[in-house]
Amino acid sequence: MAITINCDVGEAFGIWRLGDDEGCMPSISHANIACGYHASDPRTMWQTVRLAKRYGVNIGAHPGLPDREGFGRREMHLSRDEVAALVLYQAGALNAFVRAEGARMSHIKPHGALMGMAMKDDAVAEGIADAAEALALPVIGVANCAMEEVFARRGLVMVCEFYADLDYDDRGWQLITLHHRTVDPAAAAAKAERAVREGRTLSVNGRDVPVKAESICVHSDTPGAVALAQAVRAALEPYLAGAAGVAGRI
Repeated sequence: MAITINCDVGEAFGIWRLGDDEGCMPSISHANIACGYHASDPRTMWQTVRLAKRYGVNIGAHPGLPDREGFGRREMHLSRDEVAALVLYQAGALNAFVRAEGARMSHIKPHGALMGMAMKDDAVAEGIADAAEALALPVIGVANCAMEEVFARRGLVMVCEFYADLDYDDRGWQLITLHHRTVDPAAAAAKAERAVREGRTLSVNGRDVPVKAESICVHSDTPGAVALAQAVRAALEPYLAGAAGVAGRI
């Protein structure tokens, strides 16, 4: 099985910095760049596009909810049209910087609560799918939920990810928290490798639950993110060698 490694980056704002984006770049294949709603600003977006291009990393939009104070990790009530509009708006803004650098955008990955909402709300999932279809871009999402069902029914490309640095519940869904806790790199790498190899992980209640891991996510704002990304990359190197299949989709 061929997989990719993605990372949420560009989540600074003005003079404030969050995470070590450049330190993570050598270990990842796809960068999900914040687009100004949950984090980032125009200059940060442009700088992060340039950074990803310099490291040969695929560039994707990371649209979130308009909630900087909550870092896009608090849910909001939005209609399908509102979701489609906010994803189109953010992805379009990022694409201006991507085109300015002579690059192309490879994918969209919803951020935080927007992703969580799409997992259980058909209207939110449809809104994201509407935007993805309009932009002719694949989406990184989560398996075994409304989002996967919507994309499959509509014949749209969605690559399912597994979070190396987040906990999972008994449904096999990631737990979205306001702050990421410190994670042991070796344990996270072993968890990611098992998810790829067996399609399973342990929930916070100790249950063995099914997951789908076509792309592994590490977060740049997780404490020790660089060491974590390096450990995940080392553990998954055998699966990355022939990654043309999944990488070609995103």
